[in-house]
Amino acid sequence: MIYLKVEIKVGLKEGITDPEGLNIKKSLKLLSFDNVENVEVKRSYVIEISGKDEKKIREDVDMMCKKLLINPVIHDYEVEMIK
Repeated sequence: MIYLKVEIKVGLKEGITDPEGLNIKKSLKLLSFDNVENVEVKRSYVIEISGKDEKKIREDVDMMCKKLLINPVIHDYEVEMIK
């Protein structure tokens, strides 16, 4: 049995408007940060998980994402194993 920390970063797919990012960009401009070109908001989850091997853990994490953590219509995600 192995134990890992996994970081999952969830963001909007390319082409999907990010209203939160747009509001942050607007607020930064109002604070005189005129050099801000774009803001993308991503959510990050760090999960401690155990399994028989990394492949099984990765499969479980993918299922977690698809069943709960993302909306596959609008979100992309990336997974990083932290040993």
